Amino acid sequence: MPAEAVLLFEDETIIRLFPGLRRAWTFSGQQAGVGISGRNDRRVLFGTINMHTGHRIVQQYRDMRQGSFQSFLQLLRHNYRHRQIWLILDKAGCHTTWKSRQLAEALDIKLIWLPGQCPELNAMDHLWRHLKRDVSANHQYKRIEEHVQIAREYVLQMTKQDALRKAGILSEHFWLKAFFK
Repeated sequence: MPAEAVLLFEDETIIRLFPGLRRAWTFSGQQAGVGISGRNDRRVLFGTINMHTGHRIVQQYRDMRQGSFQSFLQLLRHNYRHRQIWLILDKAGCHTTWKSRQLAEALDIKLIWLPGQCPELNAMDHLWRHLKRDVSANHQYKRIEEHVQIAREYVLQMTKQDALRKAGILSEHFWLKAFFK
């Protein structure tokens, strides 16, 4: 990998208006209550974390189709204008289409595929897990836009050190640590 290149982990998560229900503390003999409106809606957050700096980019889309992914690739190119991008990601359908791979090549973005069924290798997936636990679980938002805004702010307002820690990148056992020593 060239010294001036940037190494990013990329992943998506679905934000739903209907709350994810998780275990919650309550007094013995009482059940925790979660108010539910009965309405549902969803958005998809595409996100990256820079393995070296902790810089994050998070963008909302209506779906997880190739057009959304391609738009996100263009956003990455805009943010890292003069640097080669190495993007570590899974083999989701929107990532592997011919048009997505062609656009990545045209934008000088190298796609590095993770093995199938290994979300634990994707640092961005770990950030989403914290987001779902801390922001989305057991809470019904009034509008999907409110939920998405709070979710984006949660990820983007972490300190870089906190983001790297929650993503698992600072762990002694991080799988890419030996590669970058």
